[in-house]
Amino acid sequence: MGVRGNTMRSGRKRSGGLDAGRIWRGIKRHWQLYLLIAAPMAYIVIFKYIPMYGAQIAFRDYSVVKGFTGSEFVGLKHFQSFFQSPNFWLLIKNTLGISLYSLVIGFPAPIVLALALNEIRRVKFKKTVQMVTFAPFFISTVVMVSMIMIFLSPRLGFVDHIVRGLGFESINFMGSPGYFKSIFVWSNVWQGIGYGAVIYLAALAGINPELYEAAKVDGASRLQKMRHVDIPGIAPAAIILLILSVGQIMNVGFEKVYLMQNPLNVSTSEVISTYVYKIGLLGANFSFSSAVDLFNSLINLVLLLSVNAVAKRISDNSLW
Repeated sequence: MGVRGNTMRSGRKRSGGLDAGRIWRGIKRHWQLYLLIAAPMAYIVIFKYIPMYGAQIAFRDYSVVKGFTGSEFVGLKHFQSFFQSPNFWLLIKNTLGISLYSLVIGFPAPIVLALALNEIRRVKFKKTVQMVTFAPFFISTVVMVSMIMIFLSPRLGFVDHIVRGLGFESINFMGSPGYFKSIFVWSNVWQGIGYGAVIYLAALAGINPELYEAAKVDGASRLQKMRHVDIPGIAPAAIILLILSVGQIMNVGFEKVYLMQNPLNVSTSEVISTYVYKIGLLGANFSFSSAVDLFNSLINLVLLLSVNAVAKRISDNSLW
C-alpha cells in the first residue's frame, strides 16, 4: 500500500511538472500575445486594484502624517455625516436625474441610427452620414463645452439669434438651472451617437443573410424586417451595453459637468462627482470625500449585479 501511495504521489508530481512545463512552453510559443496582455493587466493592477488599499480612509480620520493605518479608526462616522448632510438628497436627485435622462435618451439613439444606416443603399450617402455623426466623438471635453457656451451665449450665439428671430426674448441657457440637464444630455448624444452606432452596425453585419432572404420571401416590410431580424440580431450587444450603462448610472461625467457648472445653475448641476472633488481636494477633507465616493461605487455595484441577474433570467445574455 505504501509503495502504491508513493508511486501515485510521484505520478502526480510528474504530471504536475508536465502541466507546468506545458504551460511554460505555451507561453514561450505565444509570447507576443502574453506581451500584449501584460500592459493592460499592469494598468488594471496598478491603477485599479492597488488604490483599493487607500479606501480604508473612508473609515478613518485620515491624517497625512499618520498615514493610512496610523489614522484613527472611526467606523461609519463619515457615511453618517454624508447621509445627514443637507446636500445629500440634492446630490442624489441631480445625479440620478442626469443619469436616467442620459440613459433614456442616449441608449436608444445609437440603435435607431444604426438601424437607419443599415437600410441605406447609397454607399456614398451612408459613409457621409457615418463620418458626420462619428466626427464629434473625437472632440475633447474642454473644446465641446467651449462650443456649447459659444453656441448658447446670449446675444452672440447662433441659437440666441434663432430664438430672437422667432420673436422670443433672449435666453441665458447656461445660467438657467432648468436647461442644464437637457444641454448636458443632448450634447452627449450628439457627441457619442456615431460611436455607439458603429457597435450596433458591427452586430448587424454579423446577422445571417439567410434571415433577410427568408423575410423577403415572406413579404416582410422594412419595419417588419427590423422588428423580427435586426432587433433580435443586435439584442445581445444591446443588453450587454445596457448592463454596463446601468452599472455606471451614478457616475456622471465629472469633467463636463464641472466645466458647465456656474453659480447660477449649481442647484441642478451639483452631482456626487463634483461634490467629492470640492470637499475632498479643494477642502482637503479626504476621509469624508472617500466615504461619499465609496458609497457611490457600492450603489453602482449593486445596480450592476441586479441588472445582470435580471438580464440573465430574462434572456441568455449577461456579463457572467
